[in-house]
Amino acid sequence: MRNIKIINEHWEFIKDSKSTTVNLPHTWNGKDGQDGGNDYYRGTCIYKKNILKSELPKGEELYIQLDGVNSSAKVFFNDKEIAVHHGGYATFRAKLENILDENEIKIEVDNSPNDFVYPQQADFTFYGGIYRDVSIIAVPKSHFDLDYNGAPGIMVTPKVNGQNADIELQAFTDGEVLFEIIADSKTIKTISANGKNPKTCVTIENAHLWNGTIDPYLYTLKASLLSDGEILDEVSTRFGVRSFEINSRKGFILNGREYPLRGVSRHQDRPDIGNALLSEHHKEDIDLICEMGANTIRLAHYQHAQTFYNLCDEKGLIVWAEIPYISKHMPNGLENTKTQMTELICQNYNHPCIVTWGLSNEITMGGASDKNLISNHKMLNDLAHTLDKTRPTTLAAITMCSMDEEYVHISDILSYNHYFGWYGGNVSMYGPWFDNFHKKYPNKAIGISEYGCEALNWHTSEPVQGDYTEEYQTYYHEEVIKQIMDRPYLWATHVWNMFDFAADARSEGGENGMNHKGLVTFDRKYKKDSFYAYKAWLSDEPFVHICSKRYVDRVEPVTKITVYTNQNEVELFANGESVGKQTKDKYPFFYFEVKNEDETKLFAKAGNCEDTAVIKKVDTFNEEYRMAEEGAVINWFEIDTPAGYLSINDTLGDILATFRGKLVLLGTLPMLKKVLSGNEDKPKDKKDKKSGGGLSAAGFKINKTMIEIAKGFALKRAFSMLGAKFTKEQILGLNKKLNKIRKKH
Repeated sequence: MRNIKIINEHWEFIKDSKSTTVNLPHTWNGKDGQDGGNDYYRGTCIYKKNILKSELPKGEELYIQLDGVNSSAKVFFNDKEIAVHHGGYATFRAKLENILDENEIKIEVDNSPNDFVYPQQADFTFYGGIYRDVSIIAVPKSHFDLDYNGAPGIMVTPKVNGQNADIELQAFTDGEVLFEIIADSKTIKTISANGKNPKTCVTIENAHLWNGTIDPYLYTLKASLLSDGEILDEVSTRFGVRSFEINSRKGFILNGREYPLRGVSRHQDRPDIGNALLSEHHKEDIDLICEMGANTIRLAHYQHAQTFYNLCDEKGLIVWAEIPYISKHMPNGLENTKTQMTELICQNYNHPCIVTWGLSNEITMGGASDKNLISNHKMLNDLAHTLDKTRPTTLAAITMCSMDEEYVHISDILSYNHYFGWYGGNVSMYGPWFDNFHKKYPNKAIGISEYGCEALNWHTSEPVQGDYTEEYQTYYHEEVIKQIMDRPYLWATHVWNMFDFAADARSEGGENGMNHKGLVTFDRKYKKDSFYAYKAWLSDEPFVHICSKRYVDRVEPVTKITVYTNQNEVELFANGESVGKQTKDKYPFFYFEVKNEDETKLFAKAGNCEDTAVIKKVDTFNEEYRMAEEGAVINWFEIDTPAGYLSINDTLGDILATFRGKLVLLGTLPMLKKVLSGNEDKPKDKKDKKSGGGLSAAGFKINKTMIEIAKGFALKRAFSMLGAKFTKEQILGLNKKLNKIRKKH
């Protein structure tokens, strides 16, 4: 029988010739990978551990298993190299031979940049280290395969057949295997198979279905390798019996009924420890996601821990699993995408939570016409179908990529990453864009793989795109939720992101090194108001929530109070007096106008649920609520904004809507003339016709969607994105010109 020993304690860690003792999981980028500057250490560090033969588990053959080492690893046993692995998120193993009384394990871990291991360019930190468990597995000479892509040694494929389920079973070993299916701690089926990688099938009558969050029932498969009736080795896995379909018109269908997938994406990292998580961290994440009412998670942008997939199985959460083929296509990375996809599927095949394999994310940032990129995706698509005939493939396309590109139609199903209303454009653009896609490609299932905007502890009564306030984030998500609710054909929608996460290259929102699009803060301690917008929409757990609790001091005499609840009726009180009672119409968002005088205690009641908040009348705006832009070219108080007239705080679209504003803007930014002329898609000569014609940017043909996105940027924000191309004096001079032009109403 196999014996497993986790060896996480007391490793010597060597970085820059300095040695310390650490326990695993561990990363060397827990601090410098989260503080901004894009200067975190990327290089090679060494982990060493001495282990006595007497301390090793007993068995005829021993393997070392590493559950996650980022991003490349060389493993040595007694100074002999026994494994090289490229890819920071999958399990891999190596056999230990020539075992001595005293042994040394040495692992060289490297997260330095290269041109062949993904990811190399992405909006998150690539934490170096051994950040998941390391264990020693002892087995007899005859055992379930430990050399096959880090896989568990058995594969189970359930197929619903009326009230029953046909279960295909396969073991990766050589010999006689006894399969047992266990339900509620009782063996309900046994069957044997013999030979090389033996395969068989058994039927479960009146099968208990794995039915998402409603009833995530799990069976257990136990497989025993026998020799003359004696058990040599034994492995087990849980599995669920379910059927699903992804319909381009009806969305996701689970076990024969429509089951709209509405949820979040998840990055796994945390303050100070990066990706070096413990089981309790995974549990806290899953509990928060379930509290919100989500029924699906996109596990971005890499293979996550087995602990988390197991929790998704148990909670009934539908999962999109993907590899880190992201942002920048690398011609030398083809084999690495193949390896990572193979490991992802082989290691996670048995999880009922997973319904699709993701080929890539925003990989066309440099353009979608690269033939090598196209062939890489076709290879991955074929590979996924070869390894798993039961699940479709998908990918996450970026806004700039036209819906007509060949790349977009390689995978079986599709989702898009759109940030209308944050990176330009307007939040109202979601519905029309997806309606256009659905009309043009009615047989292609389409979803939203990313959408979101950033929020920190900044506040305002007049939220605008790009202000990083909690109030704009709530407005944004309210509006997107409304558009999603009206479009059941969307097969899945995933908020970007459930949690704030580290991206060391970022310098936004007043806190460097972070992406703040989370519905929950990086430390998991604060649920932003937008979290409760989703809870009101998705959760059945009764609650009521008053928004903007951190926005106490307010200057306006009458202020807007937003309340979220999943109850049918809510009443708001101000200092004990009813402000009004509202009944749910279609959307679970309620808005009240409240007099702002002295101190007002707010009390909301919905059914048996209650919530409180406090606001105070002040004469001047509390600057602690306004984002302090580090290194900003212009501060807010330097910009004149006369009522009824334009300023650089207005959007490009609003400025261009006036004749004089258009003249001023095009005189300052002549590159806009071609883009905004309306002729951007028309080829100008025969050569242009052959290439598809039109103006291009970053490898993409300029299209109407990109133009509308550009029009949604505030001019001040556009200047900040252009960096140092314009001086402060030039920008303020332009503002003076705009101040003389009336806004169009």
